Amino acid sequence: MNNRNVDVAVIGAGSAGMRAFRAARAWTQSVVMIEGGAYGTTCASVGCMPSKLLIAAAESAHAAHQAPEFGVNTGAVDIDGVAVMNRVRRERDRFVGFVVDTIERLPEEQRIRGMAHFLDDNRIQVGDHTIVSAKRIVIATGSSPTYPGFFAELGDRLVVNDDIFEWRDLPKSVAVFGPGVIGLELGQALSRLGVDVLMFGLGGQVGPLTDPKVMASAKQVFSAEFYLDADAKVHSMVRAGDGVSIEFDDHGGKKRAATVDYVIAATGRAPNVSGLGLENTSLPLDEKGVPVFDAETLRIGQSPVFIAGDVNNDRPLLHEAADEGTIAGDNAGRYPDVRPGLRSSPLGIVFTDPQIAMVGSTYGELSQRDVVIGGVSFADQGRSRVMLKNQGLLRIYADPDDGRFLGAEMFGPRAEHLGHLLAWAHQMNMTVGEMLEMPFYHPVIEEGLRTALQNAHKQLRKPMLRVA
Repeated sequence: MNNRNVDVAVIGAGSAGMRAFRAARAWTQSVVMIEGGAYGTTCASVGCMPSKLLIAAAESAHAAHQAPEFGVNTGAVDIDGVAVMNRVRRERDRFVGFVVDTIERLPEEQRIRGMAHFLDDNRIQVGDHTIVSAKRIVIATGSSPTYPGFFAELGDRLVVNDDIFEWRDLPKSVAVFGPGVIGLELGQALSRLGVDVLMFGLGGQVGPLTDPKVMASAKQVFSAEFYLDADAKVHSMVRAGDGVSIEFDDHGGKKRAATVDYVIAATGRAPNVSGLGLENTSLPLDEKGVPVFDAETLRIGQSPVFIAGDVNNDRPLLHEAADEGTIAGDNAGRYPDVRPGLRSSPLGIVFTDPQIAMVGSTYGELSQRDVVIGGVSFADQGRSRVMLKNQGLLRIYADPDDGRFLGAEMFGPRAEHLGHLLAWAHQMNMTVGEMLEMPFYHPVIEEGLRTALQNAHKQLRKPMLRVA
């Protein structure tokens, strides 16, 4: 058994782990990165990038189907599933290759391969070959798809998003369980690529939305493209030959049966803490075995151990994981001088069509607070109608006294861009009046944002617009 003594050990070579490693190395060269799986971040290998490749193909197919509405006749649209998936895998592997190259350029003595297992607060066994004694540790082990146990009875007819990108061809039909971010993105993309999609949820939730009016708009639009029951009653789901037979109540309450090629479980992700041996440490753990940490410093209890990225289940998004990795790595490097890190305003985007964007405080978080709400429908918004993208709703929330912009939820065209503008305004602590003083070109979708801002501004107790 080899023995290593280091200042900082980082467990996990994903987005958070890489950032933590770099931040810690700014303070000390005595840093090692431990990785038990294949190199390549979740985003590059099974998340952000391959899903966007599939979505891009779906957008191309949808545009071809929609072309006649512009007077452009393209003829029959032929979707080659094999070619679609070939490109997804090829480009996915290219993105992963960039990540792998970056990691493998690190000095070999600063990389250790193998599964990490805590022996105590400061010692980690890596595989069956090395024991690392570290003064400070960063846990950045990410998360994995999770689903109810009985789903496993479906065998190879059950897939999670990680599996989809290994398909050699598109199936004829799927049932998606979970209309959250992953389920909506993949479900709509597959539907637009000619796959028959059934989507089931519980409790009526669609995506990350909390504003009931925005959610209602999203449900209406998605339901027009594929079968969606966000509060489904499923009676049975059993393996049937090379497919899965499902019995469920339709929207009218009538029992219906369908057989699909695959069931996609998009029912959530769980922190990768199992097998880490955290029970061998004195670290405080919650009821699920996840370390209890300070959200500003990412320090676990009063220990010299920090946690960053999806494994802490705080903000499971790549840019947040990267920020957290920097905070955790910096604090591990400078320990015991632990400091709160800079966190950006909350921003979440779902790459459906229309897109979903969440900025700042949500409707749900503000529900017990006095706020003004400005809204706009994109149904008659000029630029949106020109592009046949006139669907969805934007709602912004502001303080009624000082006019400060508090947050927004939207389901609409180009939400990824509007979301960024709103996130910048939120981080700059701008008021609705100050936002209205910014330039708005014509004709652009951003004019819809101006309408929502004007609507909110009129409701302020003391309107503060300086320019007419």
